[in-house]
Amino acid sequence: MIVIEIFYLNLCPQYLPNTFIVMKKNFFILICLLVAAFSSSAYAGKGGKQDEKVAYLFTYFNGNAPWQEQICYALSDDGYNYTPLNDGKPVITSDTIAFTQCVRDPHILRCEDGKTFYMVVTDMRSELGWSSNRGMVLLKSTDLINWEHHAINFPTRYTKTWSKVIRVWAPETIYDHKAGKYMVFYSLRTSDSDSYDKIYYQYANKAFTDLEGEPKWLFDAGNATIDGDIVYNDADKMYHLFYKQESGRGIYQAVAKQLTDKWEMLPGNVEQTKESVEGVGVCKTIDGKSWIIMYDCYGNGHYQFCSSKDLKTFQFVQNTATQGAFTPRHGTIIPITKAEKERLISAYGK
Repeated sequence: MIVIEIFYLNLCPQYLPNTFIVMKKNFFILICLLVAAFSSSAYAGKGGKQDEKVAYLFTYFNGNAPWQEQICYALSDDGYNYTPLNDGKPVITSDTIAFTQCVRDPHILRCEDGKTFYMVVTDMRSELGWSSNRGMVLLKSTDLINWEHHAINFPTRYTKTWSKVIRVWAPETIYDHKAGKYMVFYSLRTSDSDSYDKIYYQYANKAFTDLEGEPKWLFDAGNATIDGDIVYNDADKMYHLFYKQESGRGIYQAVAKQLTDKWEMLPGNVEQTKESVEGVGVCKTIDGKSWIIMYDCYGNGHYQFCSSKDLKTFQFVQNTATQGAFTPRHGTIIPITKAEKERLISAYGK
């Protein structure tokens, strides 16, 4: 229709006033540009936009030996079946980023801008004992390959209040919309006889190179509470905290309207097994219809994956066998785009 109209105007101008011709030409030129832009966008969509989420990235470590306490990557198209990148070898070596030269429990987050990634890890060498952890490492990247890092040691940073810290376990990051800042939360314990693991938090500075202020209490279940993972559920407008309670069998849940509100503990277990479990990670599926719940069955050497549509009921999906170079421990996943997937494969191979 647009081509016909412009063709008519060009051949038959004598039948129309000059002003009208000019106006109509301009109008149809504008329509042509809009149609062209729309067609280009539609075409890109058919071929798969580069910023469309198409896969999942799993960040994890492999075991308790120093050479296994390193950050590794694996990819999945469905969120449940993973193939390690880089032949299962580390993509970030711990001796370049951590005081102990070993790290555990990597948590990865895509930032609000969609282009920046934050990762936080436990700075710990387990062969020195389970009370040898004094801090964490903050990492930042824009390509998932090159990472800027900043290690934080609590006894030397907070000499008056936290000089007796023996655990800063499993840090994670979430954006606090109310505060307009990124919150880093973790389990903290001191050598005091009455101390047990409780979840504390601090806000990160704008550059994600440091933590602001002193640690503040966030949550505890009345006994050792570790491995917290928080997600926001649009369906019920609530934050959901998943955590391991050492006095119980495994993974439990609490909810709150705001991150710093009082958390309401929910009854029942999340895990769908009687095995010993820890290191829960929760991620919304790419299609937005359900949630992937994963946890480390550390006593039996494998991962277990579950699914949930409402974060109230959980269905077993599968146990993921770990073998050879792929023996994932306490990690987390995020959806990634086609461009990000291609970049990772180019850098590290399938």
